[in-house]
Amino acid sequence: MLAESVEKWTEQWEKQGLVKGRVEGRVEGRVEGRVEGEIAVLARQLSKRFGPLDEQTSARLKTATLAQLDTWADRILDAPTLQAVFDGH
Repeated sequence: MLAESVEKWTEQWEKQGLVKGRVEGRVEGRVEGRVEGEIAVLARQLSKRFGPLDEQTSARLKTATLAQLDTWADRILDAPTLQAVFDGH
């Protein structure tokens, strides 16, 4: 009886772990997809407004957080230079 209960609990924990892992994986995938999409749009906008991006700028975009990308996307509307997009001047 005890062995059956332990086995049943173990199976339930494994199922819960699989479900939790799938949910976490989906969330991570969505966040990564959103970041990649924002990088692509911002890179295209920056290139159109300021010309081809150098490697340093491209690398900066690829390592940015979602919050940074959102801030830069807002700044591109008013920034007179590429540097101003990133520095906020």
